[in-house]
Amino acid sequence: MFKYFVFLLFFSLTVKAVPININTANGTELAKSLNGIGFKKAQAIIDYREKHGSFSSLNELNRVKGIGKKTLENNQQDIFFTTP
Repeated sequence: MFKYFVFLLFFSLTVKAVPININTANGTELAKSLNGIGFKKAQAIIDYREKHGSFSSLNELNRVKGIGKKTLENNQQDIFFTTP
């Protein structure tokens, strides 16, 4: 049992999240992939993207209601930007 626990602990520490394209991801992908982003904030990101166009930098996400500096700091390694 202890060996199983150690294996799970090691595995959980070595699994790294795959970065997500903020310009093409749907709401479910955003909510599941980003820390501090639930379905409501994910929808706000999509709504902003549809109204204003693709994001080109992390700082642009500050313009989305409910997305602050701390959220961006926590997710900066998990977000990339390419236009669809």
